[in-house]
Amino acid sequence: MAMPKVREVRAYVVRGGGADYHDQAEQHWIDDHVATPMAYYPDYRDSRQKFGLNVLGTLVVEVEADDGTVGFATTTAGEPGAYIVEKHLARFVEGAPVTSIEKIWDQMYASTLYYGRKGIAVNCISAVDLAMYDLLGKIRQEPVYALLGGPVRDELVFYATGARPDIAEKLGFVGGKLPLQHGPAEGPEGLRANLDKLASMRERVSEDFFLSWDCWMSLDLDYATRLAQRSAEFGLRWIEEALPPDDYWGYAELRRRVPTGMWVTTGEHEWTRFGFRLLLEMGCADMIQPDVNWCGGITELARISALADAHGVPVIPHGSSVYSYHFVLTRRNSPFSEFLMMHPQATEVVPMFHPLLLDEPVPVGGRLRVPETPGFGVRLNPECALHRPYTH
Repeated sequence: MAMPKVREVRAYVVRGGGADYHDQAEQHWIDDHVATPMAYYPDYRDSRQKFGLNVLGTLVVEVEADDGTVGFATTTAGEPGAYIVEKHLARFVEGAPVTSIEKIWDQMYASTLYYGRKGIAVNCISAVDLAMYDLLGKIRQEPVYALLGGPVRDELVFYATGARPDIAEKLGFVGGKLPLQHGPAEGPEGLRANLDKLASMRERVSEDFFLSWDCWMSLDLDYATRLAQRSAEFGLRWIEEALPPDDYWGYAELRRRVPTGMWVTTGEHEWTRFGFRLLLEMGCADMIQPDVNWCGGITELARISALADAHGVPVIPHGSSVYSYHFVLTRRNSPFSEFLMMHPQATEVVPMFHPLLLDEPVPVGGRLRVPETPGFGVRLNPECALHRPYTH
């Protein structure tokens, strides 16, 4: 049977429910005075939404084959991303065999070098790439992990990111990552508040349950050093994304300064194998955390993972639900996964991409067997309004 070709590419922006990628309502822990690069300015310290974290909204890309099969994926590029997909990237996808994923990726990346390389352009490439994998899996009636060579383990093991690691341990997770709430602009009082929070949480979890800091690009080298050194007495496992993502030199120095046994991790806001090559060759991180919806899709994540494996550095993708689950299942150097606790109080396990995705699997007891459903195994929620602002 001849392999179908891609008939059409469509780019939508989500309106209403799910517009912010994750369902992040008011009074949500993820927006409760979490340290950010904008926390230097008091007016933008209390809420990440104040400075525009949610301004782009969600981009949904669909690719339809000439046999009517549709694959889709999401990212955070919103309406600007919809323009790039419809007006630029679609020409490299439509008319191509659904198996031409490598060629399509290369053409999308090469054609956007003059304005892309990182950021929104690569977010769009990621969404198209993931949608192509979803499409190919559906056509072949195989889960994406089968397309990637098959599983190397029976189930995924998770740590939880959220404000209540003590609850996460009761739910079966192996560790917890706390959002750092106070950055350098809040002085010694803020640092003490951070350490008090860590000390309190350490008392509420078992010795075997690890704790880490999520700093979200908000610190400078001096503050990150002091935070790491003073957190060591509480057995901190790692300090994550402490510095701006382009400060490779700072990360390399921070890794030299942290206490023995503590990891420095980063990569959530890094793009393509070229950025991760710098992180790896400069000795910036003990673990890298690419987001498959942003870094270039699965095609690029496979290259990033191979580079990291050659450097002996594990790859734990930033929480991206099914889009990373299928990949992690196939790689030995990805021994566990991240689960974002999207419940407002982080006290229950709820789907990460609710309400946008249906059939999204969630860990039970901190573990998950990835379903054998073709593609990524999820559907778009018809109650989430999709708006197609551009056509080509």
